[in-house]
Amino acid sequence: MHAIGIDIGGTKIAGAVVDELGAIVRSERVPTPAGDVAKLEDAVVAMITSLAADEEVAAVGVAAAGFIDAAQSMVYYAPNIDWRNEPFREKLEARVGKSVVVDNDANAAGWAEFRFGAGRMVSDMVMLTIGTGVGGAVVAGDRLFRGGFGAGAELGHMRVVPDGLACGCGQRGCLEQYGSGRALLRMANEVADAGGVGRALAKARDEHGTLDGRLVGSLMMAGDAGALTALRELGHWLGQAAASLSAILDPQRFVFGGGVAEAGELLLEPIREAYAEHLPARGYHPEPDFVIAELVNDAGVVGAADLARVWVDEHA
Repeated sequence: MHAIGIDIGGTKIAGAVVDELGAIVRSERVPTPAGDVAKLEDAVVAMITSLAADEEVAAVGVAAAGFIDAAQSMVYYAPNIDWRNEPFREKLEARVGKSVVVDNDANAAGWAEFRFGAGRMVSDMVMLTIGTGVGGAVVAGDRLFRGGFGAGAELGHMRVVPDGLACGCGQRGCLEQYGSGRALLRMANEVADAGGVGRALAKARDEHGTLDGRLVGSLMMAGDAGALTALRELGHWLGQAAASLSAILDPQRFVFGGGVAEAGELLLEPIREAYAEHLPARGYHPEPDFVIAELVNDAGVVGAADLARVWVDEHA
């Protein structure tokens, strides 16, 4: 039974027909008209119509950044699109004539990893997506956790530093300010400013005018001590947060995705070290696996499609 997955990002809309095993049958991408919600809706409808042509499609899943209600229907709030209490599911179903579910993009990516990627063979998993911000997804007892209002698992906004750095959510000290790609760049600049092991970072910044993810990533992979110092600091915060999450959720596996996770074991090593340092009752608490996500850029569309398939199965 094929389903369509749509992943609405800040710059592009990705869509795909996905089979029951999570394999992409056909895909499309178009730019996101983020400043015009009517044009965005039209673009999603056009993509669904195109993908559904000559295909037996059971349902459509849509993934978007923001707060989605527990019924997988309404977008309470989206940070990059002017959606406020938007009945997106109802609007799409009226236009495409198929069952539609809407979910948070991190939930969709986490579900894809749980079903078809790095989370296979466990029942309880936490995924942290380390990109510009920090996204989160929780699977507990083989089911995606959404919370009573649908806005649960916003793990990037778990407070790790009381009265810490200001966050875009309006609070201070959130994990997103210490464990994200943006945080890594701030840490790399601090290492560059300090001299010593930061000399290569400072040189790269002088040559290019600024440090970006590509430059820092290249230095990390080349074994530069300054770039690895920044990455270890980032890993420390993520490992500390994982230890707190273990005390609450007790997952069997932590999965790390997003651009920073491309560092692989270079990121996982300091995460594991900090986790062990901060885990309550260590030695008496079973310890989870720490792995890198496998589906990368396809996770959003694959997860959205499978969540739509699950919804149809449960409501048949």
